Amino acid sequence: GAAGVTAAIPRLGIPMLVLADGPAGVRIDPLREGDSNTYYATGFPVGSTLASTWNTQLVEEVGRAIGNETREYGVDVILGPGVNLHRNPLCGRNFEYFSEDPFLAGHLAANYIKGAQSNGISACVKHFCCNNQEEKRMTIDTVVDERTLREIYLTAFEIVVKDANPHCIMSSYNMVNGTHTNENKHLTNDILRGEWSYQGVMVTDWGGENNRIEGLEAGNELEMPGSG
Repeated sequence: GAAGVTAAIPRLGIPMLVLADGPAGVRIDPLREGDSNTYYATGFPVGSTLASTWNTQLVEEVGRAIGNETREYGVDVILGPGVNLHRNPLCGRNFEYFSEDPFLAGHLAANYIKGAQSNGISACVKHFCCNNQEEKRMTIDTVVDERTLREIYLTAFEIVVKDANPHCIMSSYNMVNGTHTNENKHLTNDILRGEWSYQGVMVTDWGGENNRIEGLEAGNELEMPGSG
């Protein structure tokens, strides 16, 4: 059930990393070749359900439990939580995001990450940023002014980065003000790396790389699932 793996570099002592989906629990394959056992992972309440509790301690316990299963199944990076905002009830992915409120989403996600990463695995917060609809998500251009960007769409990410230090951040598919997010130097170099001093890994969404050079110059370090 792994979403992807990275290439090992033995001469540098860098192992292969396994990445798996996970806003509501780690995603695994129940059946394995040559193995008669069936494997199970816990399906936890989805993000919008967790957010309705307003309970940061509870969400940290859920994160800790998910992180424990992630480690037990040999997964290194869990691709969650998602902190994009509920902006339209028709967005088919709202269930795995927390809330329409960036303050609530940010603090719940920070606690999820603290719980998950306490197991020695890495969380990957997503999708950075302004990925608030699924329709044409690979091609849309989200046009947003600076104040709105900072007060609404970046707030949850800022809380998470400063409070929980997620080891990874996943860029989104969409463009923001005409530039794909993984090539958007204002979002990554100026704000994320510069103002917030983020030191973790920037990874593309799956198939979200567009121009590798532009991506590298904007701080993108891992293209998934690889371009072949």
